[in-house]
Amino acid sequence: MSYDWRNVIVAPSVSVKEALQRLDREGLRIILVCDDSMKLLGVVTDGDIRRALLKGVGLENEVQTIMNTSPTTVADSLSRKDAIALMQSKSILAVPVVDGDKLVGLQTLQHAKSTQQYDNPVFIMAGGFGTRLRPLTDDTPKPMLKVGEKPILETLILNFIKSGFSNFYISTHYLPNVIKDYFGNGSKWNVDITYVHEDTPLGTGGALGLLPDSTPDLPLIMINGDVLTTVDFERVLDFHVQNNALATMCVREYDYQIPYGVIVGDGERIISMEEKPVQRFFVNAGIYVINSEVFRNLDKNRHIDMPTLLQSYINKNKEILMFPIHEYWLDIGRMDDFERAQEDIKNLRV
Repeated sequence: MSYDWRNVIVAPSVSVKEALQRLDREGLRIILVCDDSMKLLGVVTDGDIRRALLKGVGLENEVQTIMNTSPTTVADSLSRKDAIALMQSKSILAVPVVDGDKLVGLQTLQHAKSTQQYDNPVFIMAGGFGTRLRPLTDDTPKPMLKVGEKPILETLILNFIKSGFSNFYISTHYLPNVIKDYFGNGSKWNVDITYVHEDTPLGTGGALGLLPDSTPDLPLIMINGDVLTTVDFERVLDFHVQNNALATMCVREYDYQIPYGVIVGDGERIISMEEKPVQRFFVNAGIYVINSEVFRNLDKNRHIDMPTLLQSYINKNKEILMFPIHEYWLDIGRMDDFERAQEDIKNLRV
């Protein structure tokens, strides 16, 4: 991103003058008024300030006296296309992004309509056998199975291209020539594709050690090649960079309902009872952003899974963060997932 939305956050007690100075300095045409817990209280635009000054409001007044307390907002899960449509329909240039009543970002029309170009490498894991999808995978790698009119892997790559990414690395093992013959060097899509071949399966993290020395020293986005998703990869990368993380794992909330009444006791005495409670967990979504030092320091041909690799850095007190995703996401691992994907693709904007 070319801006940091956190620079336009102010407390309700700051002066109109300070808000005006922020507007002029940051150039985003909006000020976000929040309390200490990041609850969005209101917004102030340059138009709000002009109207307030015309009414005689002084520059030393608190900004909360002129803020719009019912601004248009968008949920964190809203796609960029839908955010653009909303802003255009309401003739507004920026809209706060919220999770409940908490401010989590800012979407501007200018940024949403422009596609930034990224040199960051995108590493797609496409070497699995897909045994649970046999016989479909007897002569086709799972990422090359068609969902709708295109292979899963092509849909995934096209989503990255739309977000401005063009530097791809694909890890292969099972039937590699099917993938290479289809994508070649990527020139058909005006991108660069480099292949990394695993002679033996190295786990979800081991193939990182095979990346060539020429791989850019930039945060790398890594994703499983059998994932169908509308995740905003730019937002994930921006989160990783702005929080100075060594690695970021995308996670998804998973609910599990216990089918029985749960009893909590102390000896023979019942303390509480809860009928069929729902437990919520964050699960690994198979999407990561990692700094170059992680794959530079990984031994070649070492078998290791990504959770184990990241845990080794957690044990060293390194900054390993998680990024909850709310967009559509489907790991196509089983036949029912594949059948669901065939239905879902009809309504997805991918």
